[in-house]
Amino acid sequence: MTRTMNRMRVLVVAPSRYPLRQPHAGGLEATVWDRVRWLRDRGHEVTLCAAEGSDFLGEAPEFALPAPEWSRVEDATDTGYPEGYAAATEAAHEVLLQRLRADRHRFDVIDNHSLHPAPIRWSRDADIPVVTTLHTPPLEPLLEAAAYARGSAHRFVAVSQATARAWSVEGVDAFVFPNGIDTDRWTRGPGGSRWVWSGRIVPEKAPHLAIEAARTVDAEIVVAGRIGDVDYFQQEVAPRLGDHARYVGALHQPDLCRLVGASAVALVTPMWEEPFGLVIAEALITGTPVAAFDIGGVSEVLAGMPGTAAVMPGDVTALAYAARELALEGEREPLTRVWTRRAAVREHALSRRYRDIERVLAHTAQPAAERRIPAVSW
Repeated sequence: MTRTMNRMRVLVVAPSRYPLRQPHAGGLEATVWDRVRWLRDRGHEVTLCAAEGSDFLGEAPEFALPAPEWSRVEDATDTGYPEGYAAATEAAHEVLLQRLRADRHRFDVIDNHSLHPAPIRWSRDADIPVVTTLHTPPLEPLLEAAAYARGSAHRFVAVSQATARAWSVEGVDAFVFPNGIDTDRWTRGPGGSRWVWSGRIVPEKAPHLAIEAARTVDAEIVVAGRIGDVDYFQQEVAPRLGDHARYVGALHQPDLCRLVGASAVALVTPMWEEPFGLVIAEALITGTPVAAFDIGGVSEVLAGMPGTAAVMPGDVTALAYAARELALEGEREPLTRVWTRRAAVREHALSRRYRDIERVLAHTAQPAAERRIPAVSW
Protein backbone atom coordinates (compact mmCIF):
# COMPACT_ATOMS: atom_id res chain seq x y z
CA MET A 1 0.00 0.00 0.00
CA THR A 2 1.24 3.46 -0.92
CA ARG A 3 1.13 5.85 2.05
CA THR A 4 -0.22 9.31 1.47
CA MET A 5 -1.48 12.49 3.14
CA ASN A 6 -3.82 12.24 6.12
CA ARG A 7 -6.14 9.28 5.70
CA MET A 8 -9.61 10.29 4.51
CA ARG A 9 -12.93 8.52 4.83
CA VAL A 10 -14.44 8.85 1.37
CA LEU A 11 -17.84 7.84 0.02
CA VAL A 12 -17.43 7.39 -3.75
CA VAL A 13 -20.76 7.67 -5.57
CA ALA A 14 -20.76 5.96 -8.96
CA PRO A 15 -23.26 6.37 -11.80
CA SER A 16 -26.10 3.94 -11.10
CA ARG A 17 -27.25 2.88 -14.57
CA TYR A 18 -24.75 0.01 -14.83
CA PRO A 19 -22.78 -1.99 -12.24
CA LEU A 20 -19.19 -0.90 -11.75
CA ARG A 21 -17.34 -3.94 -13.09
CA GLN A 22 -15.59 -5.26 -16.19
CA PRO A 23 -16.21 -5.17 -19.04
CA HIS A 24 -16.87 -1.52 -18.27
CA ALA A 25 -20.13 -0.07 -19.54
CA GLY A 26 -18.25 3.04 -20.67
CA GLY A 27 -15.47 5.49 -19.93
CA LEU A 28 -17.32 6.97 -16.95
CA GLU A 29 -17.61 3.60 -15.25
CA ALA A 30 -13.97 2.78 -16.03
CA THR A 31 -12.86 6.10 -14.52
CA VAL A 32 -14.78 5.58 -11.26
CA TRP A 33 -13.61 1.95 -11.02
CA ASP A 34 -10.02 3.18 -11.22
CA ARG A 35 -10.77 5.94 -8.71
CA VAL A 36 -11.87 3.48 -6.02
CA ARG A 37 -8.79 1.28 -6.56
CA TRP A 38 -6.41 4.24 -6.50
CA LEU A 39 -7.83 5.91 -3.40
CA ARG A 40 -7.69 2.62 -1.51
CA ASP A 41 -4.14 2.02 -2.66
CA ARG A 42 -3.24 5.46 -1.33
CA GLY A 43 -4.43 4.37 2.10
CA HIS A 44 -7.83 6.06 2.27
CA GLU A 45 -10.94 4.36 3.68
CA VAL A 46 -13.30 4.14 0.71
CA THR A 47 -16.96 3.14 0.71
CA LEU A 48 -18.68 2.71 -2.65
CA CYS A 49 -22.23 3.71 -3.52
CA ALA A 50 -23.07 2.01 -6.83
CA ALA A 51 -25.50 -0.24 -8.66
CA GLU A 52 -26.09 -3.74 -7.34
CA GLY A 53 -23.54 -6.17 -8.74
CA SER A 54 -20.67 -3.66 -8.69
CA ASP A 55 -17.16 -4.55 -7.64
CA PHE A 56 -15.97 -3.15 -4.29
CA LEU A 57 -19.43 -3.23 -2.66
CA GLY A 58 -18.63 -6.19 -0.40
CA GLU A 59 -20.88 -9.02 0.72
CA ALA A 60 -23.37 -6.86 2.65
CA PRO A 61 -23.35 -3.50 0.87
CA GLU A 62 -24.85 -0.54 2.70
CA PHE A 63 -24.88 1.77 -0.28
CA ALA A 64 -26.09 -0.42 -3.15
CA LEU A 65 -28.49 1.17 -5.63
CA PRO A 66 -30.98 -0.70 -7.84
CA ALA A 67 -29.75 -1.52 -11.33
CA PRO A 68 -32.18 -1.27 -14.28
CA GLU A 69 -33.72 -4.59 -15.29
CA TRP A 70 -34.99 -4.70 -18.85
CA SER A 71 -37.62 -7.26 -19.77
CA ARG A 72 -36.31 -7.42 -23.34
CA VAL A 73 -32.70 -6.91 -24.30
CA GLU A 74 -33.73 -4.93 -27.38
CA ASP A 75 -35.34 -2.31 -25.13
CA ALA A 76 -32.09 -1.56 -23.25
CA THR A 77 -30.78 1.93 -23.90
CA ASP A 78 -28.32 4.44 -22.48
CA THR A 79 -30.90 7.23 -22.68
CA GLY A 80 -33.95 5.75 -20.93
CA TYR A 81 -34.95 3.52 -18.02
CA PRO A 82 -37.40 0.65 -17.55
CA GLU A 83 -40.75 1.42 -15.98
CA GLY A 84 -40.51 1.89 -12.23
CA TYR A 85 -36.74 2.41 -12.13
CA ALA A 86 -36.86 6.16 -11.50
CA ALA A 87 -39.13 5.70 -8.48
CA ALA A 88 -36.95 2.90 -7.11
CA THR A 89 -33.84 5.05 -7.44
CA GLU A 90 -35.49 8.02 -5.73
CA ALA A 91 -36.53 5.79 -2.84
CA ALA A 92 -33.00 4.35 -2.54
CA HIS A 93 -31.43 7.80 -2.50
CA GLU A 94 -33.83 8.89 0.24
CA VAL A 95 -32.82 5.89 2.36
CA LEU A 96 -29.16 6.74 1.83
CA LEU A 97 -29.77 10.37 2.80
CA GLN A 98 -31.39 9.34 6.08
CA ARG A 99 -28.43 7.04 6.77
CA LEU A 100 -25.97 9.87 6.11
CA ARG A 101 -27.91 12.24 8.35
CA ALA A 102 -27.95 9.71 11.17
CA ASP A 103 -24.17 9.25 11.01
CA ARG A 104 -22.95 12.46 9.37
CA HIS A 105 -19.43 12.24 10.84
CA ARG A 106 -18.77 8.84 9.29
CA PHE A 107 -17.38 10.34 6.07
CA ASP A 108 -14.98 13.24 5.59
CA VAL A 109 -16.03 13.87 2.00
CA ILE A 110 -18.24 12.48 -0.79
CA ASP A 111 -16.58 11.94 -4.18
CA ASN A 112 -19.60 12.15 -6.49
CA HIS A 113 -19.72 10.91 -10.09
CA SER A 114 -23.45 10.26 -10.28
CA LEU A 115 -25.66 11.64 -13.04
CA HIS A 116 -28.50 11.81 -10.50
CA PRO A 117 -29.04 15.13 -8.69
CA ALA A 118 -29.47 13.65 -5.18
CA PRO A 119 -25.76 13.33 -4.24
CA ILE A 120 -25.19 17.00 -5.11
CA ARG A 121 -27.94 17.97 -2.67
CA TRP A 122 -26.35 15.86 0.10
CA SER A 123 -23.82 18.61 0.77
CA ARG A 124 -26.68 20.68 2.15
CA ASP A 125 -29.19 18.00 3.21
CA ALA A 126 -26.65 15.84 5.09
CA ASP A 127 -24.09 18.57 5.82
CA ILE A 128 -21.26 16.47 4.35
CA PRO A 129 -18.69 18.05 1.98
CA VAL A 130 -19.14 16.89 -1.64
CA VAL A 131 -16.87 17.04 -4.69
CA THR A 132 -18.88 16.46 -7.87
CA THR A 133 -17.05 15.61 -11.10
CA LEU A 134 -18.87 16.82 -14.21
CA HIS A 135 -18.55 14.05 -16.81
CA THR A 136 -21.24 15.27 -19.23
CA PRO A 137 -22.55 18.41 -20.87
CA PRO A 138 -25.00 20.33 -18.63
CA LEU A 139 -28.06 18.35 -17.50
CA GLU A 140 -31.07 20.27 -16.18
CA PRO A 141 -31.63 18.14 -13.03
CA LEU A 142 -27.99 18.59 -12.04
CA LEU A 143 -28.16 22.34 -12.68
CA GLU A 144 -31.16 22.58 -10.34
CA ALA A 145 -29.32 20.57 -7.68
CA ALA A 146 -26.24 22.78 -8.06
CA ALA A 147 -28.36 25.88 -7.43
CA TYR A 148 -29.83 24.23 -4.34
CA ALA A 149 -26.38 23.29 -2.99
CA ARG A 150 -24.91 26.77 -3.51
CA GLY A 151 -23.32 28.02 -0.30
CA SER A 152 -22.76 24.53 1.12
CA ALA A 153 -19.46 22.65 1.33
CA HIS A 154 -19.54 21.64 -2.32
CA ARG A 155 -17.02 21.86 -5.15
CA PHE A 156 -17.36 21.02 -8.84
CA VAL A 157 -14.55 19.73 -11.05
CA ALA A 158 -14.81 19.06 -14.79
CA VAL A 159 -12.98 16.57 -17.00
CA SER A 160 -12.06 19.16 -19.65
CA GLN A 161 -11.97 22.87 -20.34
CA ALA A 162 -14.75 22.38 -22.87
CA THR A 163 -16.98 20.77 -20.26
CA ALA A 164 -16.13 23.44 -17.69
CA ARG A 165 -17.04 26.19 -20.17
CA ALA A 166 -20.38 24.57 -20.99
CA TRP A 167 -21.31 24.37 -17.30
CA SER A 168 -20.00 27.88 -16.60
CA VAL A 169 -22.43 29.28 -19.15
CA GLU A 170 -25.17 27.73 -17.00
CA GLY A 171 -23.81 29.27 -13.81
CA VAL A 172 -21.77 26.34 -12.46
CA ASP A 173 -18.04 26.99 -12.11
CA ALA A 174 -15.61 24.09 -11.94
CA PHE A 175 -11.89 23.43 -11.71
CA VAL A 176 -10.55 21.28 -14.57
CA PHE A 177 -9.09 17.88 -13.75
CA PRO A 178 -8.85 15.65 -16.85
CA ASN A 179 -9.25 11.89 -16.58
CA GLY A 180 -6.20 9.67 -16.30
CA ILE A 181 -5.10 6.23 -17.51
CA ASP A 182 -3.52 3.44 -15.46
CA THR A 183 -0.23 3.15 -17.32
CA ASP A 184 0.56 -0.17 -15.67
CA ARG A 185 -2.61 -1.79 -17.02
CA TRP A 186 -2.54 0.00 -20.39
CA THR A 187 0.77 -1.07 -21.92
CA ARG A 188 2.44 -0.36 -25.26
CA GLY A 189 1.39 -2.68 -28.06
CA PRO A 190 3.19 -3.84 -31.21
CA GLY A 191 0.83 -2.23 -33.69
CA GLY A 192 -0.64 -4.03 -36.68
CA SER A 193 -2.43 -3.57 -39.98
CA ARG A 194 -6.08 -3.29 -38.90
CA TRP A 195 -7.80 -0.18 -37.59
CA VAL A 196 -9.81 -0.10 -34.38
CA TRP A 197 -12.79 1.72 -32.88
CA SER A 198 -13.77 1.24 -29.21
CA GLY A 199 -16.39 2.71 -26.94
CA ARG A 200 -20.12 2.74 -26.26
CA ILE A 201 -22.09 1.82 -29.35
CA VAL A 202 -24.60 4.66 -29.41
CA PRO A 203 -25.54 7.27 -32.04
CA GLU A 204 -23.54 10.09 -30.43
CA LYS A 205 -20.35 8.00 -30.60
CA ALA A 206 -21.07 7.12 -34.27
CA PRO A 207 -18.99 3.97 -34.85
CA HIS A 208 -20.77 3.56 -38.19
CA LEU A 209 -18.81 6.58 -39.43
CA ALA A 210 -15.56 4.89 -38.42
CA ILE A 211 -16.57 1.86 -40.47
CA GLU A 212 -17.36 4.14 -43.42
CA ALA A 213 -13.97 5.82 -43.08
CA ALA A 214 -12.17 2.48 -43.16
CA ARG A 215 -14.18 1.41 -46.18
CA THR A 216 -13.26 4.65 -47.98
CA VAL A 217 -9.59 3.62 -48.14
CA ASP A 218 -10.16 -0.15 -48.20
CA ALA A 219 -8.89 -0.70 -44.65
CA GLU A 220 -10.03 -3.39 -42.21
CA ILE A 221 -11.49 -2.24 -38.89
CA VAL A 222 -12.45 -3.95 -35.64
CA VAL A 223 -15.23 -2.44 -33.50
CA ALA A 224 -15.34 -3.17 -29.75
CA GLY A 225 -17.77 -2.00 -27.11
CA ARG A 226 -21.06 -2.45 -25.34
CA ILE A 227 -24.21 -1.91 -27.39
CA GLY A 228 -25.95 1.00 -25.67
CA ASP A 229 -28.67 1.39 -28.30
CA VAL A 230 -29.87 -1.83 -29.89
CA ASP A 231 -31.91 -0.09 -32.62
CA TYR A 232 -28.94 2.02 -33.64
CA PHE A 233 -26.65 -1.02 -33.77
CA GLN A 234 -29.10 -2.99 -35.88
CA GLN A 235 -29.84 -0.15 -38.28
CA GLU A 236 -26.47 1.56 -38.67
CA VAL A 237 -23.68 -0.74 -37.52
CA ALA A 238 -24.71 -4.34 -38.25
CA PRO A 239 -25.42 -3.72 -41.97
CA ARG A 240 -21.90 -2.33 -42.39
CA LEU A 241 -20.17 -5.37 -40.88
CA GLY A 242 -18.52 -7.92 -43.15
CA ASP A 243 -15.12 -8.83 -44.53
CA HIS A 244 -13.64 -5.41 -43.76
CA ALA A 245 -15.48 -4.61 -40.53
CA ARG A 246 -15.83 -6.94 -37.54
CA TYR A 247 -17.62 -6.47 -34.21
CA VAL A 248 -16.05 -8.25 -31.22
CA GLY A 249 -18.36 -7.16 -28.39
CA ALA A 250 -17.53 -5.61 -25.03
CA LEU A 251 -14.05 -6.59 -23.84
CA HIS A 252 -12.41 -6.74 -20.43
CA GLN A 253 -9.58 -4.23 -20.07
CA PRO A 254 -6.64 -6.61 -20.73
CA ASP A 255 -8.26 -7.86 -23.95
CA LEU A 256 -9.18 -4.35 -25.04
CA CYS A 257 -5.62 -3.19 -24.40
CA ARG A 258 -4.28 -6.00 -26.57
CA LEU A 259 -6.73 -5.20 -29.36
CA VAL A 260 -6.03 -1.47 -29.39
CA GLY A 261 -2.28 -1.97 -29.00
CA ALA A 262 -2.21 -4.36 -31.97
CA SER A 263 -3.89 -1.85 -34.29
CA ALA A 264 -2.43 0.50 -36.87
CA VAL A 265 -4.65 3.43 -35.87
CA ALA A 266 -7.62 4.13 -33.59
CA LEU A 267 -10.60 6.11 -34.87
CA VAL A 268 -12.67 8.27 -32.50
CA THR A 269 -15.90 9.62 -33.97
CA PRO A 270 -18.02 11.61 -31.48
CA MET A 271 -20.99 13.48 -32.90
CA TRP A 272 -21.80 15.29 -29.66
CA GLU A 273 -19.94 17.62 -27.32
CA GLU A 274 -17.56 14.90 -26.13
CA PRO A 275 -16.62 15.77 -22.52
CA PHE A 276 -13.22 14.06 -22.64
CA GLY A 277 -12.85 10.92 -24.74
CA LEU A 278 -11.14 8.35 -22.55
CA VAL A 279 -10.62 6.01 -25.52
CA ILE A 280 -8.26 8.60 -27.04
CA ALA A 281 -5.93 8.55 -24.05
CA GLU A 282 -6.18 4.75 -23.81
CA ALA A 283 -5.09 4.31 -27.43
CA LEU A 284 -2.23 6.79 -27.14
CA ILE A 285 -0.96 5.06 -24.00
CA THR A 286 -0.67 1.83 -26.04
CA GLY A 287 1.31 3.75 -28.67
CA THR A 288 -1.49 3.53 -31.23
CA PRO A 289 -2.03 6.76 -33.21
CA VAL A 290 -5.47 8.40 -33.12
CA ALA A 291 -7.56 10.08 -35.81
CA ALA A 292 -10.59 11.84 -34.35
CA PHE A 293 -13.44 14.24 -34.96
CA ASP A 294 -12.53 17.55 -33.32
CA ILE A 295 -15.45 18.32 -31.01
CA GLY A 296 -15.89 19.01 -27.30
CA GLY A 297 -12.85 18.11 -25.23
CA VAL A 298 -11.19 15.98 -27.96
CA SER A 299 -8.59 18.60 -28.93
CA GLU A 300 -7.52 18.93 -25.28
CA VAL A 301 -6.73 15.22 -25.05
CA LEU A 302 -4.85 15.33 -28.37
CA ALA A 303 -2.93 18.53 -27.58
CA GLY A 304 0.84 18.10 -27.86
CA MET A 305 0.54 14.39 -28.68
CA PRO A 306 2.52 12.87 -31.58
CA GLY A 307 0.68 10.40 -33.78
CA THR A 308 -2.63 12.24 -33.84
CA ALA A 309 -4.93 13.98 -36.30
CA ALA A 310 -8.17 15.90 -35.80
CA VAL A 311 -10.71 16.64 -38.54
CA MET A 312 -14.08 18.36 -38.73
CA PRO A 313 -16.89 16.33 -37.10
CA GLY A 314 -18.72 14.20 -39.63
CA ASP A 315 -16.09 14.53 -42.38
CA VAL A 316 -15.66 10.83 -43.08
CA THR A 317 -13.35 11.33 -46.06
CA ALA A 318 -10.95 13.58 -44.14
CA LEU A 319 -10.96 11.09 -41.26
CA ALA A 320 -10.19 8.21 -43.62
CA TYR A 321 -7.18 9.87 -45.21
CA ALA A 322 -5.86 11.21 -41.91
CA ALA A 323 -6.06 7.73 -40.40
CA ARG A 324 -4.37 6.16 -43.40
CA GLU A 325 -1.51 8.65 -43.20
CA LEU A 326 -1.03 7.94 -39.49
CA ALA A 327 -0.97 4.20 -40.18
CA LEU A 328 1.58 4.65 -42.97
CA GLU A 329 3.71 6.87 -40.77
CA GLY A 330 3.75 4.12 -38.15
CA GLU A 331 5.00 1.66 -40.75
CA ARG A 332 7.76 4.01 -41.90
CA GLU A 333 8.94 4.87 -38.39
CA PRO A 334 8.37 2.10 -35.81
CA LEU A 335 9.66 4.34 -33.00
CA THR A 336 6.55 6.49 -33.44
CA ARG A 337 4.72 4.15 -31.07
CA VAL A 338 7.42 4.62 -28.43
CA TRP A 339 7.26 8.41 -28.72
CA THR A 340 3.46 8.41 -28.67
CA ARG A 341 3.24 6.34 -25.50
CA ARG A 342 5.97 8.37 -23.81
CA ALA A 343 4.12 11.63 -24.46
CA ALA A 344 0.78 10.14 -23.42
CA VAL A 345 2.19 8.77 -20.17
CA ARG A 346 3.63 12.18 -19.36
CA GLU A 347 0.30 13.90 -20.00
CA HIS A 348 -2.40 11.37 -19.10
CA ALA A 349 -0.99 9.11 -16.37
CA LEU A 350 -3.52 8.30 -13.67
CA SER A 351 -1.09 9.05 -10.84
CA ARG A 352 -0.60 12.63 -12.02
CA ARG A 353 -4.33 13.30 -12.21
CA TYR A 354 -5.38 11.68 -8.97
CA ARG A 355 -2.79 13.33 -6.76
CA ASP A 356 -4.48 16.60 -7.68
CA ILE A 357 -7.95 15.17 -7.07
CA GLU A 358 -6.73 13.85 -3.72
CA ARG A 359 -5.76 17.39 -2.72
CA VAL A 360 -9.17 18.72 -3.77
CA LEU A 361 -10.95 16.04 -1.74
CA ALA A 362 -8.80 16.82 1.30
CA HIS A 363 -9.31 20.56 0.87
CA THR A 364 -13.09 20.23 0.56
CA ALA A 365 -13.22 17.98 3.62
CA GLN A 366 -11.61 20.66 5.81
CA PRO A 367 -13.73 22.91 8.05
CA ALA A 368 -14.79 26.06 6.18
CA ALA A 369 -12.43 28.32 8.13
CA GLU A 370 -9.41 26.23 7.07
CA ARG A 371 -10.13 25.96 3.35
CA ARG A 372 -7.69 27.40 0.84
CA ILE A 373 -7.58 26.95 -2.91
CA PRO A 374 -5.41 23.81 -3.37
CA ALA A 375 -2.31 23.90 -5.52
CA VAL A 376 -2.56 21.63 -8.56
CA SER A 377 -0.10 20.49 -11.20
CA TRP A 378 -2.11 20.93 -14.41
